[in-house]
Amino acid sequence: MRLVVLTVAALAALCADSAAEALTIGVSAPLSGPSAILGRQIDAGSRLAADAGGASLKVVDDACTAEGGAAAAREFATEKADVVVGFLCSEAIEAALPILKDAGIPVITVGVRTDSLTDGRDKTGWPIFRLAPREDAEGRAVAEMVTRQWRNDFFAIVDDGTIYGRGIAETVRAAAERSGLKPVFIDTFRPGMDNQIGLIGRLKKAGAARVFVGGDGSDIAIMARDAGKLGADMVFAGGESLRIASGDVAYTQGTLMVALPEWSQTADKAALDAFSAAKIIPDGYALPAFAAVQIATQVGAEASGTPLGEALTGHDFNTAIGPIRFDDKGDLAQNPYRVFRFDGQNFVPLEEK
Repeated sequence: MRLVVLTVAALAALCADSAAEALTIGVSAPLSGPSAILGRQIDAGSRLAADAGGASLKVVDDACTAEGGAAAAREFATEKADVVVGFLCSEAIEAALPILKDAGIPVITVGVRTDSLTDGRDKTGWPIFRLAPREDAEGRAVAEMVTRQWRNDFFAIVDDGTIYGRGIAETVRAAAERSGLKPVFIDTFRPGMDNQIGLIGRLKKAGAARVFVGGDGSDIAIMARDAGKLGADMVFAGGESLRIASGDVAYTQGTLMVALPEWSQTADKAALDAFSAAKIIPDGYALPAFAAVQIATQVGAEASGTPLGEALTGHDFNTAIGPIRFDDKGDLAQNPYRVFRFDGQNFVPLEEK
């Protein structure tokens, strides 16, 4: 296993000796249309990392459309880009990948989560790697939390009947069953109510001490409040919907959330200092884009004749957002979702037992 250490200073040093051989990195981002604010985050983060690493950038607006993605890919092929980073929309990247495959240009996407993008890699041969989690990563992380941390507790699973809520609840139920665990209560609730007293009463009668909720944060906040009113000692947990403000009812201390880290709070200090010096706010996709360019730059320097697509697989990279490793399909080798606990003001990382 080879550990590749990336810092802003190291990136600059890597390319200082050979500016003429600077890597050409394509950046595909929606710089127009409704997603333009996110595209600008990718643009800003990519430029900052490229400036530090001595790479040359070719930034193209893919407009988050199939037509835009294909046009961007053709432009990258014409410019002979070594690697492409970015892409937020499945329509754009799916149209771009066949063109980039023919041109031998690997892609590091920061935003597309669709499972099939990498699941079909054996058939498509698409040179895709992603810093974004898979679509099923949240459910798998919740299932791991329930089966590991709640295995000795009486737990329940409820959902709001939506595609998202029911899907993640079923993932958790199936994982519990495979682990020999059985919820004391499973139900579908009506979302958007101003109280959930009836549901809490049924949960209390079933003896539930832990409750996973497939639904919105506002509903979870109301359930926790009503449990307190009924004197029911329950801990509620949900997915990344809890990142959204709870509305009129505040989250209850002890509420658990399974979600991605806030990169601006956990990123490498050197990278955050670089953003601060450049007066760039490291919001949204800015830090993942920065990390993608870090990886591309280091791989370009280390490849030594090996195709970049091969060099991206099976190696560890220390980036601004933490260690990154891609598996054989191009997915993240480690699930980035973590468990957080509400301390009365913020969700803070929960140390594993």
